[in-house]
Amino acid sequence: MKYLVFILCSIFSSVCTLQAQSYNEIVEQAMNCVKKDSLVQAEQLFRQALKLEPNNARNALLFSNLGTVQKRLGKTDEAIESYTLALNIIPYSTTMLLNRAALYLEKGLTQKAYLDYCNVVDLLPKNLEARLFRAYIYMQRREYKEARIDYNVVLEQDVKNKTARMGLAMLDEKEGRVQSAMDEMNRLVSDYPKDVSVLKMRANMEWEHGQLEAALFDLEEALKLDSQDASSYVMKGDICLELKKKSEAREAYEKAMALGVSRVELADKLKQCK
Repeated sequence: MKYLVFILCSIFSSVCTLQAQSYNEIVEQAMNCVKKDSLVQAEQLFRQALKLEPNNARNALLFSNLGTVQKRLGKTDEAIESYTLALNIIPYSTTMLLNRAALYLEKGLTQKAYLDYCNVVDLLPKNLEARLFRAYIYMQRREYKEARIDYNVVLEQDVKNKTARMGLAMLDEKEGRVQSAMDEMNRLVSDYPKDVSVLKMRANMEWEHGQLEAALFDLEEALKLDSQDASSYVMKGDICLELKKKSEAREAYEKAMALGVSRVELADKLKQCK
């Protein structure tokens, strides 16, 4: 009987110790799993710690870490929920707002992303990430004046910022200042001669304004840098087709299909190559 009482006391003592220490231990195990890229196990451990002590003051950080793990696992909806729970505890965390906004954008929930970026700008007016993505949303909405303001704020802090400069060039073009837009694109290509995105943007601008040979030249340069870019081959095919270079257009489309573009998507264009 005494032996049984001793065992029961030992078990009770162990349980009490486990309850006192397990939250921190589980969190530490979860963080180690994140470092080792064992994300499924990390998610389970974060959930276990949150369930164990739902009122722990550190749970905002745990929800944030859980959201990041879920994002990496491709569980976008769950990640948004985790970031939201974190923000319910710490509503002015710009890091969590930015993380959630990026996921909202990924899901096409533009208005929700916009509100998060606005909240970040209210808290940190010079935050480049929030300004750039909010400008992108303004561009989508055709609110060009507001987009220009955000891009200019970025350039006040980082005069060479490529994304902001490309954004302003696009704005100039949309507002009819074509030469100003092209001049900026020329400067960007000069500054970033090996940047595929810059070359493709100038090619697209040249194409839209009838400079087809110049656009083809830029696409060829882009493909030298990235021969696996299917969209460049599609654009090249479209321009060649417009120039009546049907065999070159077909060749470009075939390369695009080899890189994953569906034949159905290019069916009408392929017919025009005959």
